[in-house]
Amino acid sequence: MTAPDMRAQVLACIKAIAPEFEASDLRTGRPLRDQVDLDSMDWVNFFAALGERLHMDIPEPDYAKLVTLEDLVAYLETRPRRTS
Repeated sequence: MTAPDMRAQVLACIKAIAPEFEASDLRTGRPLRDQVDLDSMDWVNFFAALGERLHMDIPEPDYAKLVTLEDLVAYLETRPRRTS
C-alpha cells in the first residue's frame, strides 16, 4: 500500500470516529489527536479500528510515538499485515 493510500485509510478511520472531522483542516506536523479533538478512549478506539481495517497489530506502547499524521503513515508503512 502506498503512503497516499495509507493516509486515506487513516483519514477514513478518523472520520468514522469523528464524523465532524474535515481532512482539509489538518496541519502538517501538528499532533493529530489534538487536531481531531479525540479523548483518550476515542484515541484507543481509533487505533483498534485502524488495526482491524489494515489487518495490522498496533501495540499500545507505540501509540505515544504516533503523534502526527506523518508519523502514523510512516509507521504503518513498516508494519506487517496479519495473514489470517
